[in-house]
Amino acid sequence: MGARPAVPTTSLDRRTLREEVVVVLALSLLASAVYAIISLLEAPIAGVTAYSVAQTTSVARQFASILFGLAPVWLVVHLARREGDVAGILGLERDARRDLLRGGALFAAMGAGGAALYLVAVNLGVNRFVVPAPPPGHWWTVPILVLASARAALLEEIVVVGYLVTRLRQLGLGDRGALASSALLRASYHLYQGWGGFLGNLVLGVVFAGWFERTRRTWPLVVAHLLLDVGAGAIWLAFRDRLPGF
Repeated sequence: MGARPAVPTTSLDRRTLREEVVVVLALSLLASAVYAIISLLEAPIAGVTAYSVAQTTSVARQFASILFGLAPVWLVVHLARREGDVAGILGLERDARRDLLRGGALFAAMGAGGAALYLVAVNLGVNRFVVPAPPPGHWWTVPILVLASARAALLEEIVVVGYLVTRLRQLGLGDRGALASSALLRASYHLYQGWGGFLGNLVLGVVFAGWFERTRRTWPLVVAHLLLDVGAGAIWLAFRDRLPGF
């Protein structure tokens, strides 16, 4: 693939960068990681159901949850825009055809392995049953599934990969350190699912952060994540009478 793209420079001093990263993560996925750990400690794993999409039957609440769940994405875009380099800092340069193809390839590479790991983990009693879809039987079930998947894809890939990896590199952390930090954060906020969710997302996080470091492109990751979440939800909706989880 050739030389890795250079990490964008920044005019911000290290203290400002550190404070910015802490604030962004505290308002988003670091908080989710803490609550996921608490969830893991407070309840058993085997035979317990976890939900990755809000289960309210109010479509207004579903929309509100999705809308405000995107606030951290808006925040990091705003911060990057103030430096005049949204595309460079967050990896959001667009090439629609290649982004779709590469995202599809990442989805194909990760999907089957992730599903297999989940099923094994549930059977071993080290993962909760995960319901990856909103309540079924409503006119809005599928649209909300797609919108919730898009929110998760944008939030996780732009904040945990594009933003966090870039900022950690600007703070002087090496490629491996930035990759490990991103992957561990992703795995941690999936601990509410159990240890299978942690391991599966740790692997996913290593692959996705590694891809970003080699290409500095985030959109293929967003596409792959969207396809993974929509696919999981669609399969659960289709086979929910036979499968308690995925």
